[in-house]
Amino acid sequence: MVNWSIILNIAKTHLLTKIKQTSIAALGVTFGIGSYITLVSFMTGLNTMLDDLILNQTPHIHIYNKIEPSETQPISLYDKLKDNFTIVHSIKPKLSQKKIHNGLPIIKYLEQNKEVKGALPQVKTQIFYMAGSIELAGNLTGINPLDEVEFFNLGDYIVDGSAEALQNTDNSILLGIEIAKKMALKVGDRIQVSPINGGVFPLKIVGFYQSGISELDAVQSFSNIKTVQRILGEANNYITDVNVKLYDIENAMTLAQDIQQQFNLKAVDIKTANAQFETGTDIRNLITYAVSVTLLIVAGFGIYNILNMLIYEKMNDIAILKAIGFSGKDVQLIFMSQAMIIGFVGGVLGLLIGYGLSSLIATIPFETEAMPTVETYPIDIQPSFFIIGFTFAMLSTFLAGYLPSRKAKKIDPVTIIRGL
Repeated sequence: MVNWSIILNIAKTHLLTKIKQTSIAALGVTFGIGSYITLVSFMTGLNTMLDDLILNQTPHIHIYNKIEPSETQPISLYDKLKDNFTIVHSIKPKLSQKKIHNGLPIIKYLEQNKEVKGALPQVKTQIFYMAGSIELAGNLTGINPLDEVEFFNLGDYIVDGSAEALQNTDNSILLGIEIAKKMALKVGDRIQVSPINGGVFPLKIVGFYQSGISELDAVQSFSNIKTVQRILGEANNYITDVNVKLYDIENAMTLAQDIQQQFNLKAVDIKTANAQFETGTDIRNLITYAVSVTLLIVAGFGIYNILNMLIYEKMNDIAILKAIGFSGKDVQLIFMSQAMIIGFVGGVLGLLIGYGLSSLIATIPFETEAMPTVETYPIDIQPSFFIIGFTFAMLSTFLAGYLPSRKAKKIDPVTIIRGL
């Protein structure tokens, strides 16, 4: 029967008498696990930031009327020409209005779907921004500002002003930051906009919008949906787009296909719209995991080498222990206990150092005009990182102690004593 009290006492004595080697072994575990947690937290945070930059405001399903050529051309309806070779010049796209027919009932129908978290109407139009002698082409989108804040995080991209001001102020506009810079405008100023069908409408600037994509910020602005309907001279039921937010993004493709078939509208799910970006995200995640695993493996080999040398330095102690009656199994348990103690202490310290470094990096200022909402370096600290790190510390030290201790178990004490 194993006497764990004696085993652990001897293991403790070995560790304390060779405190330098013990500290080096523990620090090998500490820095390996600490580096892993810091690196994976930073890389995961960076990937999340890039994903949010593109996908944060992207609807899970975007519904609109797509202008496209008729699937069946008039000449194909004339049976007498079916077997003839015909040439038709200058086929024009089918005339189609931008308005979604029965848009409000469609939104009400979608909101009754258990998979749908929210369905928001929009009115999009092309306009000219005019300030003095300057005229810039751009896009104006009519929205319900508070709903956009709730479902699509619009508030994260308002760098000056507020969504509440846009909601409560008639004839107001949330102007793209690049437009404001070109026209030297500030909050409270007025800007005139002209839709493509003519007319000039003065709007009060209640805030600036900055998405982080300069090309978009140079053309895009937002206004209250009623204001845009008024500018276009349309009724309150005039809607050009519907953005749908789901509880589960995985249902987007299936529901988009159902909407497209049921309402004869174009419905684009988020994965289809951002297929190239999704590929980039997968590659970045793959790189993160590859680097993390490589770092853990390198740390594991370092831990093994240190503990292996530590055990071989104890050969004389092994001989003495066996000479006074300890079995090979007892000797193996002593050195494995040392390894596990080193792994536990080093692992805990590694978790603390990893958390400390990650928290420190998260406080370092990171300012860029492209991402105004990001104030510090992105860090994503997840409990799973600590579980993986500590599990690896214990597993690697177990293997690092088990493999050399098997040899120690089989050592003949007489051979060692004769070599003294």
